[in-house]
Amino acid sequence: MRNPFADFTIAPQFPTGTARSGQRNSVLHRVLVLNTLAMMVGLGLAMALSLVMLFGSNVAPLIATTVLAGPVALSGALLLRGDFEPAIVLHTLALGSIGALFAAGDPAMVDLGLALGLLAALYAQVLAKGRFRTLAWAIPPIILLAGVLGSHVASSAALQPYSVLALAVFAAIAAITATRLEIISAESPVSQTRAFAVLAENILGAVVRYGADGGPVFISRSAGNLLGCRTFELDGAGLFERVHVMDRPAYRKAISDASNGAGASTIELRLRRDDTEPGANARYIWVEFALAPLDDERPNDSLSDVLAVLRDISVRKDAERQVDAARQQAEEASEAKSRFLATIGHELRTPLNAIVGFSDMMSEEIGGTLSPTHAEYAGHISRSGHHLLDVVNMLLDMSKIEAGKFEVHAELFAPQALVEPCLQMVENLARDRAVTIESSIPEKLPQIMGDERACRQILINLLSNAVKFSHDGGKVALAMRRQGKMLAISVSDSGIGMRPETVERIGEPFLQAQDSLSRRYEGTGLGLSIVKGLVSLHGGRLDVVSEQGMGTTISVLLPFEGPLGAGKSSATIEHLYATKRDSDEDKWLQDEKRSAAK
Repeated sequence: MRNPFADFTIAPQFPTGTARSGQRNSVLHRVLVLNTLAMMVGLGLAMALSLVMLFGSNVAPLIATTVLAGPVALSGALLLRGDFEPAIVLHTLALGSIGALFAAGDPAMVDLGLALGLLAALYAQVLAKGRFRTLAWAIPPIILLAGVLGSHVASSAALQPYSVLALAVFAAIAAITATRLEIISAESPVSQTRAFAVLAENILGAVVRYGADGGPVFISRSAGNLLGCRTFELDGAGLFERVHVMDRPAYRKAISDASNGAGASTIELRLRRDDTEPGANARYIWVEFALAPLDDERPNDSLSDVLAVLRDISVRKDAERQVDAARQQAEEASEAKSRFLATIGHELRTPLNAIVGFSDMMSEEIGGTLSPTHAEYAGHISRSGHHLLDVVNMLLDMSKIEAGKFEVHAELFAPQALVEPCLQMVENLARDRAVTIESSIPEKLPQIMGDERACRQILINLLSNAVKFSHDGGKVALAMRRQGKMLAISVSDSGIGMRPETVERIGEPFLQAQDSLSRRYEGTGLGLSIVKGLVSLHGGRLDVVSEQGMGTTISVLLPFEGPLGAGKSSATIEHLYATKRDSDEDKWLQDEKRSAAK
């Protein structure tokens, strides 16, 4: 499911930590550059004034301007590198140093020194970060102490003109700095929140912002449209009361997890709409809540706000319910079909056994001698009865396999012992079609753990299908070999073959290579379905290679260790043919030895 927050950036709407930091740095850089330039201009004026005062034997101004020149120049170099905090520290210490020199050098300038010390402390409060803001308040006491130690403090002293000028310049710098930063900090959240509100009202879906306490602090007008009410009705507990009572725990938990930093999540809830007619039952719609925490606004480990985008998914939920209902109906129909086949099979098998039995008795003239015509009729009845009995048995086996009730009775037996009885079972069918069956079976094969009756049925179905779909006078080849820990059985013919789309559907019940009403070949289409089911019950694999008009080769792999020891086999099925020599057994033995050595 696609996260709707992938194309929704929160930073431009709310003044998050990253956005505020970048904006503050930009404003701070401009302010510090202006302050540095102002200090340089003030230095030039102060240097000229100090030279004039030097003739009056007052060296304090000259010392002060000389001391200030170094930090101001260094702060300019730091600003070029983007180091703001050291530049602020240098500006603050420069102001404090000048104040201390004034206070220590001239009793008449103690008040100016204290004023500069206070401005330095305020300057640090506005611009600096961390512990230096607190340490900066030590500058005024240090200046006062310097005045006491450096001279006898006069009870009153008139400020000199240059002192007034310096005080005015630095006071203006501090005032402008504080004003600019206050304007930015006051206006930015308001303007950005207004921009977010405009965006939230125009995006697809409703938007709700939850506070750290889990209550909504912002709800877009589209949320009211979604729930058929006015937006202010969703304030407070209004939205929570419209959540279905069974979904309220999940609603609370999702918001709490997101607020605690669990990350973005998506939940589906039922919410009540208020546009129902009076007296009608409450109408609930399915709404998808995509929740994301506003991590940048969370200080330390406190709870963060959560942003949610709401989307109506009732149409999708209705489609899912229809699909589930259709699936349930299909499963019920499949179960009904299996029960029907099992019931009909059992009901047909009893009378068919009687028909087959009495027709065989008539053919053996147990009840008396039959005329040639009656003997022929009895033979037709017997063959038809046996055919119907085979069909019924296949239906019963198929229904058991589909229902998972086919029991595999595994025991050790020699696989080559299956060949002769199975060939005898299809001998009459092959003789009628003048089809020759060739077999290539090694004299020695390991015993296999499996259900002998089921394995015999696999081989009979493969052989009878190959004979039935062969051309008159054609050939069918049966080959059996050992392939590692598996027994490989292949039956090939040169008959009508199958189309690629039919090969892909091998194993479906009642599948016919010729599915038209005029098809030439009889059969129920259950043979290969039963083969595939029995092979799967033994933990084996089945593969089909066929080309229309060129014939078909069906290969089966059965594990020697039986169904419980089969595991997952990734071996490639090698299709065998009757023309292979018995020495091919050595090849599989060598391959197995190499695999064991690895």
